[in-house]
Amino acid sequence: MIPSQLSLLAASLGAASAVVAQHAPGSFEDGGDTLVSAMMMFLGNTDKVYILDKSEGNAAKFGDYPAMGAVYDIASRKAETMAVTTNVFCASGMHLPNGSFATFGGNGAVGKGGNISDVKYPDNPWQGLYDTQYGDYDGTKAIRILNPCKDGDDFTSPNCQWFDNASLLSMQSQRWYSAAEPMGDGTIVLIGGFSNGGYINRNYPNTDPAYEGGAANPTYEFFPANGRQQQFMNFMNKTSGLNAYALTYLMPSGKMLVQANYSTVLWDPLTNEETDLPDMPGQIVRVYPASGANAMLPLTPENNYTPTVMFCGGIYMTDWQWGNYSWPFADTWEIPASKKCHTITPEPTDGSTVDYVEDDDLPVGRTMGQFIALPDLTMLVVNGGANGTAGYSTRTYNTLQMPYGMSLAAEPVGQPAVYNPRAPKGQRWSTAGFDTSKIARLYHSSAILLPDASVMIAGSNPNVDVNLTAPFPTTYQAEIFYPSYFGAATRPTFTGAPSTLTYGGDPFDLKVPASAYAGAANDAADNTTVVLIRGGWTTHAMNMGQRVMQLNNTYTVNSDGSITLHVSQLPPNPNLFQPGPAMLFVTMSGIPSNGSWVIVGSGNIEQQPTKPASVLPASVRLDGASGTGSSSTTSSGKADGSTNGATSHTGAIVGGIIAAIAAVGILGAGFGIWMARRRRAAAQQASSLSYPMGTAPGGAGGVASGARAAGGGLRSSDSSAFMPLSQANGSTTWGANASSLSLNSPYYDDPRSASAEFDPYHQNAPRMSTNQARGPY
Repeated sequence: MIPSQLSLLAASLGAASAVVAQHAPGSFEDGGDTLVSAMMMFLGNTDKVYILDKSEGNAAKFGDYPAMGAVYDIASRKAETMAVTTNVFCASGMHLPNGSFATFGGNGAVGKGGNISDVKYPDNPWQGLYDTQYGDYDGTKAIRILNPCKDGDDFTSPNCQWFDNASLLSMQSQRWYSAAEPMGDGTIVLIGGFSNGGYINRNYPNTDPAYEGGAANPTYEFFPANGRQQQFMNFMNKTSGLNAYALTYLMPSGKMLVQANYSTVLWDPLTNEETDLPDMPGQIVRVYPASGANAMLPLTPENNYTPTVMFCGGIYMTDWQWGNYSWPFADTWEIPASKKCHTITPEPTDGSTVDYVEDDDLPVGRTMGQFIALPDLTMLVVNGGANGTAGYSTRTYNTLQMPYGMSLAAEPVGQPAVYNPRAPKGQRWSTAGFDTSKIARLYHSSAILLPDASVMIAGSNPNVDVNLTAPFPTTYQAEIFYPSYFGAATRPTFTGAPSTLTYGGDPFDLKVPASAYAGAANDAADNTTVVLIRGGWTTHAMNMGQRVMQLNNTYTVNSDGSITLHVSQLPPNPNLFQPGPAMLFVTMSGIPSNGSWVIVGSGNIEQQPTKPASVLPASVRLDGASGTGSSSTTSSGKADGSTNGATSHTGAIVGGIIAAIAAVGILGAGFGIWMARRRRAAAQQASSLSYPMGTAPGGAGGVASGARAAGGGLRSSDSSAFMPLSQANGSTTWGANASSLSLNSPYYDDPRSASAEFDPYHQNAPRMSTNQARGPY
């Protein structure tokens, strides 16, 4: 969306080059088949999107088993299955400082219909260890690491596959629906989650709010642990029942805003001290399964890089209506989602009182709406439904025959909306020119920003196992949505992008050619911003780790019409934008370039080096200079919301791209550090640390590990359902049988000493030969 205060020059600016594949602004295009339903997605680099699904009966296979993972090629819109071993259903995930990605926890092993796997723990028949039909292992403590690969790499190599062996790399306790938030040094804090469970994380009545008889996990831990043990977190006790996927945002001080149920705190993970903040107005629930859209608004020089977090939608229900682990007591699909939006600035710099502020209402109420930060500094919301909640169930308290299959939501909202935080109050939301998708995107939908500034939307599967005939079926078709700025015939290009950015230090120059814009150069330069975006790890209507920051810049207009941008490094506070991968955009009057891949920070988990804030030269204008780009525009998309199969145009991603990747892997007790990765094409600039994983043979628990041989590699899956109560105990009180489900129970059936100490940054890990087998197979 083009900000109203900018000149008509905006209409003439565009995104990739003089020759550009046109996409109708506001339209959806067919994104192809993702092979697995996209419960989770993240952008691994400028070439690939990685997708994870739960363990279910997908027709696409990896080896002999239904696939749970896929890698999606952005240019061709085609996917290939990947190996994943443990059930990643409803896990959390996050980037690492070196550009690798990790995912944490998940569900126990399941088989057909979401039932507990046929191989169970000998001492716990309610916990699935391995399923011989679906091929998934228990994922409740697993830590999985991926070093994303690019075009030209060998995707059959273990270097390009998930490391997923919970016998060697695992958390200290079981976590399903946990939160993940990076700290300023790159350490990831893992918060809460279920140990076992279902719809919400409580029994009713709630007589054991902390542990729920062994089904809740009210602790937090660090990855890497570095010897630190998990600790009890009082906020998890306070918000019992509605604290799955707690909403977390690191603040400049190093404390975190944590929001769950209708409570909010400012929390210090190093001291475990909590400061209560005001409750969510109207007791609207935004955390899962209410799943309101939430995001940090852009950090800009104008707001002094002061974080403000926005919450929109979600739902209000009474305590009784929320029900328990088994199902909601209310018929949720009949309850409208909220239209309300609220913001909070937890650490104001002007001395103002911390409180929630009501903002403009959504155009329509949404549950499971998802914010995507765009490089024009607006926030797009996609997906969700107008009624109900996330999750699925076989029944509610009164309704035994569900009207929408297993879905607890109804009335899909297929039209995106865009929020402009710089617009006057009352004018911040718009749907103008936006088509409406015909594909329902409800529970287990996801969305991610692509390098060409379009948005990939995929998933939706409110079903315990694959169901292609349900009212809201298991969905494999992706879509690409094109925001309004795709109406420009010319989009900015630039050269000189660095491969790494620092916290403070010397500024850098980017050069924008005259062909990248039309009109007066001085006007173009005045309306140019440099924007850094991390799209995050998307699942369950959240983008964990998503941030957007405008870097300060000045400019010099050159006689040939080109513009040299003098750009500052990030502010010298890593808590504002944690170390790791991001995309760098140049946006001219609301029209973004393609993104250039960069690594922010040192690439290591460590106290990040900082330098004094960048000092920029004064801007230099030149009257009479102008651009040579086209000033034409493209009309908006089709009013009927139909899709077409045009190929996505990502363009040549200019500037520094993460290219040569030196690999360092996890190793400990037979866990190796692989230090070799070949250089990529000479056209790709710079290098950055990345960590492919080696492993010792032996499976996750050593049970049925030979079953993987036919797959030729690792295999993973997700699990499902909201039937855990019927599986785990016959009552709603988690009786004596469940008491054996200790938070510290072994993750495998043979004695080992796995912990989060086995991680890619473990400094004392012994080396392992690069030809050692990966396992389990």
